[in-house]
Amino acid sequence: MAKINLSIVVLEVALLLLAETWAQNLRKRQALPKPSKGQCCDEVRSLKVQVANLTSLFEELSRKQETDMKKLVKQILDLDQQSQQQEARVTEAESKYSEINNRVEIMQLQTAQSAPKTSSEATYDCASLYSKNYKISGEYKLPKDEFLGTPELPIFCDMETNGGGWTVIQRRSVGLTSFNRDWKQYKQGFGSIRGDFWLGNDNIFRLTRQPSTLRIDMEDWEGEKRYAEYGFFTVSNELNSYKLFLANYSGNAGDSLRYHNNTNFSTMNKDNDKCLDDCAARRKGGYWYNCCTDSNLNGVYYRYGDHIKNQDKNQDGITWYSWHGPTYSLKKVEMKVRPVNFQS
Repeated sequence: MAKINLSIVVLEVALLLLAETWAQNLRKRQALPKPSKGQCCDEVRSLKVQVANLTSLFEELSRKQETDMKKLVKQILDLDQQSQQQEARVTEAESKYSEINNRVEIMQLQTAQSAPKTSSEATYDCASLYSKNYKISGEYKLPKDEFLGTPELPIFCDMETNGGGWTVIQRRSVGLTSFNRDWKQYKQGFGSIRGDFWLGNDNIFRLTRQPSTLRIDMEDWEGEKRYAEYGFFTVSNELNSYKLFLANYSGNAGDSLRYHNNTNFSTMNKDNDKCLDDCAARRKGGYWYNCCTDSNLNGVYYRYGDHIKNQDKNQDGITWYSWHGPTYSLKKVEMKVRPVNFQS
């Protein structure tokens, strides 16, 4: 019984001590200051304002940076445009200077040609002009030939191809000039010296009295270019029907003019070929026809699409058999001559 009473007393003492400890802790917590609700809201609002200000500042900086970048790009584009305009002005000025210089040279040449000359000073062809330092391709004039009784002759000089000095005697590139002409027209020449033309058999005879080289430049409708060159080329006078003599082929187009060697010139009204057929009438041009052709450089000019279709039917186009055969009409042809002893 005494033990029970003692346990009760100990339990009561423990409860009293626990109650006192709890009361002390409660007093301590009540003694700590508590933040007011208004103070907490003010701090949150202040933080929000600061965040908003920073966001606004960042957006303003971004807009300013974007504006500055646009201005910089515009300035670069303006400078580039000004540079291009300046380059265009310089190019135009250089072109005008070159054209004026070329005209001055031609005028000086024409003035010099009107003065008396010795045979070594005379201008016979584009090679003579080249030797006098006229090295710009274009139109020139040869003085009249007293010996042959021929008048002043406009010519076109190729001063660039394979060393230059070439006098162009035929060109096919536009297709507006018919080459189905009579004997007199082929004798005198026809067409435009800057377009399609035949220089004239009398003039070709005049040019090839000295040993000459013939070059033929060709282009097809696919843009490929070939050439044929003959180290010896000459044409007889009219009494001998402008007979053709040539030799020493070189080039990459094939030799389609050898078949025409040692043949007379024929036209629509003068049949001098070696065939029962009238080749000039069949091939619709003036040429050194044999019986009849391995080439027909003065034939009908057929445009793209017709250059095979009509050619396959008529075989009267501008042909070079060893390159594209008898049924393909070429896009461009240019025949030109210069002396064998020419040196660039």
